Amino acid sequence: MNNRDPYLNRYFPWLLLVGILLNIPGLWLDIIEPDGALYATIAKHIVLHNDWINLHGDGHDWLDKPHFPFWMAAISYKIFGITGFAYKLPAFLFWLLSLRYTYLIARDLHSEDVAKIAVLIYTVALHSTLANFDVRAEPYLTACIIGAAWHMLRVNARAHWSHIVWAALFAACAIMTKGIFVLITLGGGWVIYWLITRQFREFINYRWWLVLALCFVFILPELYSLYVQFDLHPEKVVFGRTNVSGLRFFFWDSQFGRFFNTGPIKGSGNVTFFLHTTLWAFLPWSVGLVGGIVYLLRFDKERNALRWVIYGSTLVTFVLFSLSKFQLPHYLVIEFPYFSMITAYFFVELARRSRLNHLVTVQTVLLVITLLFIAGLLYITRIENGLLAAGIALAIVVIANVVSYRNAMQQLLFKGYAMAAMLYIFLFQFFYPFLLQYQSGMQAARVIPEKNRDLPVAAYGSFSYSFEFYSPGEVKLIKNGEHLDDFIDDAPCYLYTTAAITDSLIRSGVDAEVQASPQHFHVTRLKYGFLDEKKRGAVVEPRYLLLIRDEDTL
Repeated sequence: MNNRDPYLNRYFPWLLLVGILLNIPGLWLDIIEPDGALYATIAKHIVLHNDWINLHGDGHDWLDKPHFPFWMAAISYKIFGITGFAYKLPAFLFWLLSLRYTYLIARDLHSEDVAKIAVLIYTVALHSTLANFDVRAEPYLTACIIGAAWHMLRVNARAHWSHIVWAALFAACAIMTKGIFVLITLGGGWVIYWLITRQFREFINYRWWLVLALCFVFILPELYSLYVQFDLHPEKVVFGRTNVSGLRFFFWDSQFGRFFNTGPIKGSGNVTFFLHTTLWAFLPWSVGLVGGIVYLLRFDKERNALRWVIYGSTLVTFVLFSLSKFQLPHYLVIEFPYFSMITAYFFVELARRSRLNHLVTVQTVLLVITLLFIAGLLYITRIENGLLAAGIALAIVVIANVVSYRNAMQQLLFKGYAMAAMLYIFLFQFFYPFLLQYQSGMQAARVIPEKNRDLPVAAYGSFSYSFEFYSPGEVKLIKNGEHLDDFIDDAPCYLYTTAAITDSLIRSGVDAEVQASPQHFHVTRLKYGFLDEKKRGAVVEPRYLLLIRDEDTL
């Protein structure tokens, strides 16, 4: 398919640059609790102890996630220091890599136009951008999956043998990020494609078996680390029991055990969760995605059967997520490159028929709704500089609607980016900085001076991952009063705790000086009572950082 839009080449690089720039401010914002701060702390432990095999988090040996994301963050710490920026940077670089591979797959299966539009869509899809701010495993996982997928397409095309190695390496990194279930995402589409096209010999093609064999070679560092940390130490208590095999957990309990809800970590889910979650997580392109899915099911069955490698992988992964008992919105991010290709292809097909106007209207409505949402939130919360935030949002809407567009595609994309710009400027410059004021652990940790980094630091009664990460050194998690007494005996020391425990310690004669008393709220579980400025005081509560002095030195 030849390039049909004479204007796309002109504005594509500039719009892509804007999209990338909209993602960058989140790198400099503090890490938000709980998962991001927990993962950052696990990587911090690697660097502080120079131990790249044993993962420790939440005060114990950590088995819940594989090593790869923690290794990447730890390498970044080694280069840039232990900071929030250093934690997020490697994930951001992997996200940039996923943009490149999204382009390559869409170009090879569709056209240059579809490839460029797919990249533009993916760059500012809501939960993709949020994943670059609240970094977990998804940026790594997405890049590794989409990278492996493109190299597998090249293997299928009998391209250079190096694609076999790259496909295996990316697949291995994906497995070392999330687990063995990744192979179902990567292989499910190929199985569907081979069955549809009756290419049954591909099931015994040596190339695919070589990719699989190399993949297992490349995950040996993960298997070795799990074996050393857990299988060699059956006495360790993990998930409340001993004799826990890290290898068994990796190959079965962490994936199949979760799916069938038979593993040590259990969950509950609803089969429709990801259907309605997609509608907001993929904004501002959700309506286009729904239309694109309907279009490909009705009209694209025979045009290029190889595309069903991607469509099949999308379907298999979505069904697995929906049937699983573990359901969180950020799981969907690994689907976003594929969602973007489906949506971009639909946009191009509608543009070819001059039928994009209805989607342009939808995009305009979404733009106005977003403005009203931001204005309402600013009115309720009374965020500092709220008038400035409202003025910026209004200016973006006005500009997006008065600009002269060359065609409907340009208008559709520009208004989508206007909505993204309005939303992400509001979130990263105004809303998240406001929320992070109430992440008390981080606020308390920053009071500890660097000169006191060697003093013992602990948390009791209230634990905060951000306190553990932002404290200069290590933080001990105290779980009972007896251990607290032992810790106080090592004074001078710092203690992060609640108001009730602070009062109790001071009344008992402990020489404790309050260093900080930040207000606390669980900022990732927002409630109206917190957002409403008039009611906020009733739902926040103080946390205390105490400097406990050594009485013998007085």
